[in-house]
Amino acid sequence: MIYLTITTLVWAFSFSLIGVYLSGQVDPYFAVLTRILLATLVFAPLLRPRHLTLRLAGQLMAIGAIQLGVMYVFYYHAFLLLTVPEVLIFTIFTPVYITLFHDLLAGRFNPGYLVSALLAVLGAAIIRYDGLSEQYLVGFLVVQGANLCFAVGQVAYKWLLARQPRPVPQHSVFACFFLGALLVALPAWWWLGGSRYPSTPLHWGILLWLGLVASGLGYYWWNKGATLVNPGALAVMNNALIPAGLVVNLLLWGKAADVPRLLLGALLMSLALWLNERWHARRRQTVPGCA
Repeated sequence: MIYLTITTLVWAFSFSLIGVYLSGQVDPYFAVLTRILLATLVFAPLLRPRHLTLRLAGQLMAIGAIQLGVMYVFYYHAFLLLTVPEVLIFTIFTPVYITLFHDLLAGRFNPGYLVSALLAVLGAAIIRYDGLSEQYLVGFLVVQGANLCFAVGQVAYKWLLARQPRPVPQHSVFACFFLGALLVALPAWWWLGGSRYPSTPLHWGILLWLGLVASGLGYYWWNKGATLVNPGALAVMNNALIPAGLVVNLLLWGKAADVPRLLLGALLMSLALWLNERWHARRRQTVPGCA
């Protein structure tokens, strides 16, 4: 749990750094490419091919391409459509996706989880019930794309490492994760990137922090932590980032927000997740071997 907790504290600042200083000022494709390239440089010297098979390397690259590469493309565009608090609130769906994908891999399904997801959607609508613009709705869907990629990557990494014939030193193979993400970020920037490059030392400093620490160390710590906890704990820790990120955004940056409506929407989403956990706990009691 310590790995997930440390990463949560680090990532809590990332939302505001992107939303306040990079969104609309630096091309999102370039920002994504820079973060992933820096993270790759952190772990490339640690790569030890003797701990890899071609199959494992390919699987790690595929997970990195989805969890980091495709997710970042969605994630950065969300800040062009939504405020930082809205992006944070809408990440609350990730635990539901984690539960559903984990059940899919395990070969079981509980329709009750869909009820919790629909309740969470209602909470999201309440946050902006008087301003459901097309941009807002598109932004909501963009965040869900990021959530789904992040959830699939976490669960897939956990399952992959748990099914290796012998323990794998994760730091010695994690460069493959970033190389897979780079295979998405590089062509995305080449084909779709714009001309808004970092123009101040602050821009470059934030990208260095995000690339070396938030992405490089952060994703290693997070995925390593995911292999050490059960799926329920992993789902809960995905939501710990929300209050931490909101505190940073609302207090340190002084960003205005409709706090009562934000809290009401978040309360409904939290109720959805509580119901999700209740169904999950009940299933563990009634289905032998249910994780």
